[in-house]
Amino acid sequence: MDIFYTFKAIFISGLFLGSLYAIIASGLSLIWGTFRMYNFSHGSMIILSAYIALQAISVGGFLFGVITAIIISFFLGIIMEKIIIEPFLDKPEAQLIVLITTLAAMLLIDNSIQIIWGARLKKLPMLLEGRLDFVGVGISFQQLIIISIVPIILILFSIFLKRSRIGLAIRAVEQNLDLSLLVGINVRNTYAITFGISAILAAIAGVLLGSNYLISPSLGAGYLLKAFIVIIIGGLGSLTGTLLAAYMIGIIEAAGQFFLGLYWTPFLLFTILIVVLTFKPTGFFGEKGA
Repeated sequence: MDIFYTFKAIFISGLFLGSLYAIIASGLSLIWGTFRMYNFSHGSMIILSAYIALQAISVGGFLFGVITAIIISFFLGIIMEKIIIEPFLDKPEAQLIVLITTLAAMLLIDNSIQIIWGARLKKLPMLLEGRLDFVGVGISFQQLIIISIVPIILILFSIFLKRSRIGLAIRAVEQNLDLSLLVGINVRNTYAITFGISAILAAIAGVLLGSNYLISPSLGAGYLLKAFIVIIIGGLGSLTGTLLAAYMIGIIEAAGQFFLGLYWTPFLLFTILIVVLTFKPTGFFGEKGA
């Protein structure tokens, strides 16, 4: 086999995987940056969003399904923050309590999906069917769209955080909570909206995943684990680090699957994670004390 073809195929496959991991991990990174807490229900929200989109698509078509999933996920995110996070923010062991409550939410969501939609594998319609030759490598239109659209979504998300009033409030709370309170920012509402925005990113990730892979009620845990690897290597709370680490992990995983096989690739990823934590505990772009 032509070695240049092999590396081109690995690179394109890595970009595709990295795009998925970037959109999955960005919502998780946003929650950590604002709350300094882990949200273990994020992976389950991704899968729930995919099922909501699937149900809505059967009623009103693909675009209707996507919009419905985004809107419902946003309000579910706000409701979840009000129920499982806000009551415990002032507690002495808030981080530990929220870890437990989000784990409980993960189990509740997974089991609810199974009760409502059943345990059988399902799949959303593809964004666009067909294939083309790209730099000498075959790639589906589906993969090309995902590779192209994810950076655009994340760039728009970054602009939103830097330019909009809500985005500036989120960044202010992230950087200095006490000062945010002094200048009159409603921190509680900002927390809720942040969780809602994270759920929107989860909904987009769910649609992209569900249109490319078969989905099941328990699938979220695996993608949550990949997201943790990405945000730890990139740097907790750093969206830039998350984006770069996602593509790095995607390419490494694609290369690992080709050269080592499917079962040894997770071992490779965890080895890299251990090395990074040993020599750069804050990740490549993380801040000290994060």
